[in-house]
Amino acid sequence: MLLSARDVDVRFGRVRAVRGVSLHLERGEIVAVVGANGAGKSSLLRALLGIEPLAAGRIEFEGKDVSNWPASRRVAAGLALVPEGRRIITTLTVHENLLMGAFNRRAARSVAREIEDIYERFPNLAARRMSAAAVLSGGEQQMLAIGRAMVAAPKLMMLDEPSLGLSPRLAEEVFSCIGSLSREQGMTILLVEQNTQRALELANRAYVVELGRVVSQGRPEQLLADGTLLEAYLGRSKATAAPATLLRAR
Repeated sequence: MLLSARDVDVRFGRVRAVRGVSLHLERGEIVAVVGANGAGKSSLLRALLGIEPLAAGRIEFEGKDVSNWPASRRVAAGLALVPEGRRIITTLTVHENLLMGAFNRRAARSVAREIEDIYERFPNLAARRMSAAAVLSGGEQQMLAIGRAMVAAPKLMMLDEPSLGLSPRLAEEVFSCIGSLSREQGMTILLVEQNTQRALELANRAYVVELGRVVSQGRPEQLLADGTLLEAYLGRSKATAAPATLLRAR
């Protein structure tokens, strides 16, 4: 098992954003976390990385208890987060943004080769490598954020709403990129995504989160078949017929 979180609680004052969440990821899996806005999904990812402190619970990564490790140490161990909104530094060049992903690494030659591989994967970034990141489109900025995380050489990449604010075409490019990282590099991915259909098409397993709690988990087709996803995410009862778009074959 690569990552295990047990009974994780995250609080903001009196607000309990994450309530006793437990999840796990095996190596090479894509695991989706889906749920409505405000369900606590982003807070969960930030807690796994160490950006938000735990009020309770335990997080293990590669069999080690990392619950009290700072975020920098978790990144060095192989955890990476592509945050919601991308959070690239627009005043730096594309190349400088990629180099920021390597702040914990010492093998300069390996980093240089990996950045060249990223340019091959994302030709638009290669064409603008010396331009300020501010000139990139939303989709290109998302690719840059993913590339920056890749330079950190993660064992687990967590993505928070990677399609947010993108056109359908650009969102599809992002999802294709996520799928290829899993297929070609065997990367383990934890995906938080509002586009439930695409998240479930990509995922091997999924967790449904509602009001900070995991209300169901399993293979995507199982979640759709028993109606839990529709009830928790769309606010529909199990008796309500599922939309055809959600029941399309994976």
